[in-house]
Formats: sequence, C-alpha cells, structure tokens
Amino acid sequence: MGDFLTGMRISASGMAAQRERLNTISSNISNVNTTRTPEGGPYRRKEVILEAMPDAKNFGEIFGANDPRREMNRVQVTDVVSDRKAPLLKYEPNHPDANPEGWVAYPNVNLMEEMTNMIMATRAYEANVSSMQASKDMAMSALEIGR
Repeated sequence: MGDFLTGMRISASGMAAQRERLNTISSNISNVNTTRTPEGGPYRRKEVILEAMPDAKNFGEIFGANDPRREMNRVQVTDVVSDRKAPLLKYEPNHPDANPEGWVAYPNVNLMEEMTNMIMATRAYEANVSSMQASKDMAMSALEIGR
C-alpha cells in the first residue's frame, strides 16, 4: 500500500505546483495593462520556479531510500520571481502615467506566451489527476484481490 500512497503524494505535489502556475499565469494575464503598482512602475510578469525534491516522509522511508533506482521525487514550488525585462514603452501623452516625453511603461507580458503556458499547466494538472486516479484504481483492485 505504501507504493500506492507514494504515487498519490507525488501526483498531489504535481497538482499543487500546476495550480500555483495557473494562479501566477492568471495574475500575469489580468495585469497585462497595469501601469501602476504599489512598488512603483508597471506590473512585473511573475514566473513560478519548480524544483524536484526527494519524496521521503518518515524514518523508514528515508532509511530504505539507499537504492538510487527507488528514489522518487515530488515537485515543489520554491519561488515566484518577477521578470526583470524592461517594460514596453508606448507613446500615449494623455495617459496619467506618461513620463514628461509622453511615453507610458506597460508590463512586458506576452499574451500568446501566457496562454501557451496556461495550456501546458492545465495539461500537466490533468496528467497528474489521471495518474492519481490510476493509483487509486490499482489500490482498489489490490483490495478486491484480498476478498
């Protein structure tokens, strides 16, 4: 049963990571025209940093993890970073956030890139749901054998 739970934990970590990516992408899309933030200047595009982490929960699992073929990794969000690219400048002299020359700084958010990232995150989330369902089905089948 432990291996079924390991698979479910790993799938759950993938679902949580993709949910964080989707939230961040949604924030990027919703702020595509935000020219003013509390930090000053236009909104900065955000990106989620993911890292593979060993999936060991208790002493027995840590002690039994000496075999490198059996090492399982879960995914974890380690940071959400702001893009450091220069903002896009548009000439709009009547805009309230225009500089003295009439240029307005807009976020450097590419909607096509964000939509592509959203589709990829959605597909990865769905793959993790399918993996978790398969683990659950295998566990239920194993329990049926014992009857």
